[in-house]
Amino acid sequence: MSSLPEPWLRGPIEGVPPFLAPILYTFQHAREDLAKYTRELTPAQMWARPHGFGSVGFHIRHIAGSTDRLMTYLQGRELSAGQMAALRAEETAGSEGAGELLAELDAAFASAETIVRALDPERLAESRYVGRKRLPTTVVGLLTHIAEHIQRHVGQAISAAKLASI
Repeated sequence: MSSLPEPWLRGPIEGVPPFLAPILYTFQHAREDLAKYTRELTPAQMWARPHGFGSVGFHIRHIAGSTDRLMTYLQGRELSAGQMAALRAEETAGSEGAGELLAELDAAFASAETIVRALDPERLAESRYVGRKRLPTTVVGLLTHIAEHIQRHVGQAISAAKLASI
């Protein structure tokens, strides 16, 4: 792997306001960590549930899906029927290997990056609503949650990967 420092220590991202850069750093850090810790896992190991914990495959699929759903709320929209179906299917074990799952994750992050890059930093305090109950938050609240949610599941995926490879 690379000897580069973590993404947030590589300097500013050209063309991205400083208040929006942390979410893009999060996407890159997740990509790199997940690639590093899954590169030698077989598809069976990707979907193993060591000690009953969530599988690596679940965590990667959930990161991609939750990022997509939260970006929908960030844009002030409601979830589609397809997004709801994808949510229900996240815990179903698949047969995909690391490459396929990481490609799905990269596609979700690429779409999210486009949305983030188009945000006006002057609108970070704007109200947004989440879920059927329309729970209140803000643009910056959603961005913060997306970043911490991704990192939480990356950590769980890494732990599951280490247990699955024992």
